[in-house]
Amino acid sequence: MNTHSTHKPAMTPKITPELTPGIEELEAQERRLVFREFTADDAWRLGSLLVELARERQAPVAIDIHRAGQQLFHAALPGATPDNDAWIARKRRVVERYHSSSYLVGARFRAKGTTFEDSSRLDPDTYAAHGGSFPINVEGVGVIGAVTVSGLPQLQDHRFVVEALEEFLKV
Repeated sequence: MNTHSTHKPAMTPKITPELTPGIEELEAQERRLVFREFTADDAWRLGSLLVELARERQAPVAIDIHRAGQQLFHAALPGATPDNDAWIARKRRVVERYHSSSYLVGARFRAKGTTFEDSSRLDPDTYAAHGGSFPINVEGVGVIGAVTVSGLPQLQDHRFVVEALEEFLKV
């Protein structure tokens, strides 16, 4: 009788946890992703690029671009909900207040051993330091607005915006 089994147990694929970017990496993204100028036409092209990427991935996101308090672009793809618009507003306000990406602001609080919600003294119904909103920084001017995505887990929202900005700016 054969005591050696030729049946091999099925291999379970290894799932690698997504690496969370450090503060240095997040700050480097902001130094790198700077515009020479940012017009309404730029907002349309950037927003359209985000929509195209989201459609390719069937991502259920809402996309928003604001400049100086004015909404220049908004789109809601299949699967996005009104709740995504509320998240967009809360994340965008963090960028407008801190002039840094919403994800970086949250990471800075976490690095201090606390949370934005516990330590910022800001109303969490108005501000959310969750990934997905990135500053529109114009060379020689500073932060003039934000591009924001909501609908994916926060790190994916952040990475999605960064990827689109890298493509748009050809960094």
